[in-house]
This record gives sequence, C-alpha cells and structure tokens, in this order.
Amino acid sequence: MRNHSVRVLLAGLMLILPGATSTANAQGGAVEPPGGWPVVTVHGETWNQQQLLQRNLGGRDDQTTAFPPHRVIANVYYVGSNSLASYLIATPEGLILINSSYERNVPVIRKSVEALGYRFSDVKILLGSHAHGDHMEGDAAVKALTGAQVVAMAEDVPALERMRPGGKPHPIDRVIRDGDTVTLGDTTLVAHLTPGHSRGCTTWTLKVAEGGRTYDVVIVGSLGVNPGFQLVNNTATPTIADEFRRAFKVSRALPCDVPLASHPAMYRMAEKYRKIGAGDTNPFIDPVGYTRELDLTEAMFEAVLAAQIKAAGK
Repeated sequence: MRNHSVRVLLAGLMLILPGATSTANAQGGAVEPPGGWPVVTVHGETWNQQQLLQRNLGGRDDQTTAFPPHRVIANVYYVGSNSLASYLIATPEGLILINSSYERNVPVIRKSVEALGYRFSDVKILLGSHAHGDHMEGDAAVKALTGAQVVAMAEDVPALERMRPGGKPHPIDRVIRDGDTVTLGDTTLVAHLTPGHSRGCTTWTLKVAEGGRTYDVVIVGSLGVNPGFQLVNNTATPTIADEFRRAFKVSRALPCDVPLASHPAMYRMAEKYRKIGAGDTNPFIDPVGYTRELDLTEAMFEAVLAAQIKAAGK
C-alpha cells in the first residue's frame, strides 16, 4: 500500500489536512468540524469531504426524480434517479435489478424499467451495493411486486435485518460471500467484498460484449467516508480503517473498461449521457475515469483518517 501511495502522489495528488474530525448532529446531518472539512486536491480538482458527499447525494429531489432511463452498454441499463443509481441487466431468462433504492423510489424504478420496454414482473434477481437505506430499503417492495430472489453479502446481513420500512421484515433469499457469482441466462456477475462504507459493501463485476469486443464492467459499491463516520476509536469496528484499505486494494486490482457506481456522480453519468450518439465511441467506456475516481476517494479517506488521528492525539 505504501508503494501505491507514492505512485499516486507522483501523479499529482496533494492532501490538505485540517486537524479535526467531523461530527454529526442529532438529525444525522453533517456539521462542520472545528478545524474545517478535510480537503484534497486530485488531478487538478479540489474537494472537501462535505462537497464530495453533496456531489454524490444531491438534494432530496435528485434522490427521487428519475434520470432518463438509458442503455449503458450491451445488456446493462440505467433505471435510477438523478443521484441514486439502479441498474437493469437484461438476459434471455429474465432481469437482474441492482439497487432497489428507498422504498418510495420503487415506483420510479419500475416506471423506468417499463419505459425501456421491459416488464418489472420479469425481475428474477435483486442485488444491492451496500446496506444503506438509499440503496436497499426497497428490497421488500421489489420482492412483493416481482417475487425476485434477494441476494445479500454475508457481512451486510445484520444491517439489512434491521432495515424494516413500515415494519416489514427484510427479505434475504441467498447469502453470498466474497468471490461468489450470480448467474441468470447468459450473464454472470461476480461479487467482490469492498468493505468500509458498510461491512458488506459489494462491488459487482461482469463482462459484456459490444461491437465485437468484450468489456469489463465494474459497479462500485461505495468507497466514501461520510461526514461523522469514525475511522479512529471505532469501538464497533476497530479494524474499519484496514477494511477501507482492503476495499481500495481490491478495487484497484479489478480490470475496468466501464465504471459504474452506487451514485451516478461517481462516474459522471450526466456528462456522459449527453454524449450518447455524439460519436463512434460509447462515452461510458472510461477506464481512466475509474482510476481518477479511485484516486479521489482514496485521497479523501487518507485525509479524513489523518485528521481524526491528529484530533485523537495519536
């Protein structure tokens, strides 16, 4: 890891580390720490921790307003909102849905699926990126509408079992572990445990064919450190910093031609969507963008960790 950090620094990454940790208010929103938000400059772009969170989440309307459903590549489609990603994978044996989002967003996703010409009832498998409500709260609603098999990473099962919108138990039909595969029809996805953002945060990979070529698609679970998240003195998960580092190591080892993610801003979806049909190249094919986003999120992780270590006097 140390050698890799040196490589990134040589690529033009600079850290600015105010010596304070962030906290959260009683409503769960972030409040600025006394020393200011940790800041990073990566590849000429400067972000603080709060700005990065805002980039990913947007406002409440962004979370619930459908982004135009569209084909990303081959049999992979986007059916999520402006800021919360959901993906549809079409196979001859039915559909795979990744991320049910908030329960209130399930009708939004259903409408997008149907706008693409598919039947929502044909969803056979439901996957998720990580056990947070904005990505997997709607699992029970999707299950009720489609009968889909709900698949969950083992390390996220406890958090999912506590996720009970309206008191409904969270359905879990298959528990998987790192490296397991999920197959439907002619499509196989591989589950990669990339912990930290949640204990069972899952990055999904698959191979697709388009234009006579095969491409590696990576759907990043999430690698971000939310404001208020404790990397130091975390009594519930003392090894949390090491788990994040494992996630970055795993992510960097994955071959990637088409980067996707649990939040579309993480792969600049809106910008790429505007380029669809503008040239001969699919704008979502962006291996350089995958590396740049990893550089940004890993730099922010190291900045937050350094700030929290300093604040703790370690």
